[in-house]
Amino acid sequence: MSRRRCSHALSLFVLLTTVWGVSLPSPAASTPPNILFIFTDDHSYKTLSCYPEALPGVKTPAMDEVAAHGVRFSHAYMGAWCMPSRATMLTGRHPHGIESMRMSGKYPGSTYDPQQTPFFPAVFRQHGYHTAHIGKWHTGTDSGYGRDWDYQIVWNRPKYPENAGNYYTDQILEINGVKADAPNPDYSTDNYTRWAADYIRGKHREAGKPWYLWLCYGGVHGPTTPADRHKGLHKNDPVTIPADILPPREGKPEYLNQTQAWKKAKDGRIVPLKSGETFGDNAKKARPYEDHIHQLNDCAQSLDEGVAEVMKALKESGQLENTLVVLTADQGFATGEHGLRTKLAPYDAAYRSPLIISMPGTLPEGKACTKPVNGTDLVATFCAFSGIRLPWEVHGRDLTPLLKDPEGAAWPYPCFFEATGDHFGHDVTKVVTEDPQNAAHHHVPWYAALNDGHYKYVRYLTPGETEELYDLQADPEELTNLADAPAHRATLEKLRATAVAELQRTRAGYADHLPATKQMK
Repeated sequence: MSRRRCSHALSLFVLLTTVWGVSLPSPAASTPPNILFIFTDDHSYKTLSCYPEALPGVKTPAMDEVAAHGVRFSHAYMGAWCMPSRATMLTGRHPHGIESMRMSGKYPGSTYDPQQTPFFPAVFRQHGYHTAHIGKWHTGTDSGYGRDWDYQIVWNRPKYPENAGNYYTDQILEINGVKADAPNPDYSTDNYTRWAADYIRGKHREAGKPWYLWLCYGGVHGPTTPADRHKGLHKNDPVTIPADILPPREGKPEYLNQTQAWKKAKDGRIVPLKSGETFGDNAKKARPYEDHIHQLNDCAQSLDEGVAEVMKALKESGQLENTLVVLTADQGFATGEHGLRTKLAPYDAAYRSPLIISMPGTLPEGKACTKPVNGTDLVATFCAFSGIRLPWEVHGRDLTPLLKDPEGAAWPYPCFFEATGDHFGHDVTKVVTEDPQNAAHHHVPWYAALNDGHYKYVRYLTPGETEELYDLQADPEELTNLADAPAHRATLEKLRATAVAELQRTRAGYADHLPATKQMK
């Protein structure tokens, strides 16, 4: 049977069994699809030229081509920061449902109990997949080689905290559980791309097995460092300064005064409050906002080149039509919006990721889906395409209906997302119930939030904080908080109840212990 026919046969099986609940035998004669999961870091949707919100001058032809042959999601919420986002991608659960995960030792040291927190690649291995992980690891010192992964080249930040800042060069690597003799001096994005392309072409894996590859780039995380060949590429791009980069911000939460990261210099230009913070050059003089954006876009170019190379490997090896390609990021990164230079916050600029899913011959091509989705949905979708059921509850919903009909499929589900700092599982409930004033991470209060496709609702988990409500269609930059507007009272109460319902659906221990908000007083 040809790869195209195998792909269509499996797709029909998945659609029938997961969408309409038809009971059919497993398609043992068909080959389940490969899954290539490309995961970038702090990578805003505004740095992909296929997104209408792209910054001026951005050009990402390889990522645009993946979108041209697949489905681009307009609103995707993968995680609040590196560690919880990755934990969600390994379990299919929101942070409040991931037990035993915790920070431990020198930052970014962390640990977990694999019996309490099993990762889904181990289950895929048991069902015939060859699993591989290449790149950044930021979820416990135990990276899972031999249990979760058949093949692994990993930069394990928690295990080697002294090397945790080396996002781009001189990384300490472990290859199949063995520490390399010396740090690798080469540019990390190029390394990961080369190793991934080799794997796709057949190196280090068993022939005849479907494979799952999690390719975790470190770009464009700070210190945002472009490859030498890209330095200065965007230096002449025009730059638009966000409308609310400086206060005041009427109706916004007070914590934004603590997270304010920009100021106006004497010459009138916008500069960071602290010099050199995200450039990696220890600049003594604060560099202007425009330089920050230019360097960010320079750094993103190597990611696009990497996507081009791994897609080339798929095509040349004849696997393109039987590989589900998913391109996303652990979260976005605000570059001045709401005064921020960080992730963590519930605003789209900080939290929202790009998301493109492609499988030519099986999925529609060149389509955009405006239904909001989250990271747990991806794991549910991987399970649906592989035909594998996990032995634990996944919080997400299979995206197959949206992938089959991106523009017209019914999708009545709200998109829930949260931030619980560096706490997970029952530890989240303990803080919310016993010490809610400290339910914050780098000055950003913890929160439960959702996007219903029209409005975004944010409920902070610290007492007395304001709620937030934004009309994302009329106000996509989230400048006007409608939570206190009498005309939107019914919407606020509806989404407040919906957020609680999502917490209850996913068995969040803090669902019944939410602190009162400013609007409730």
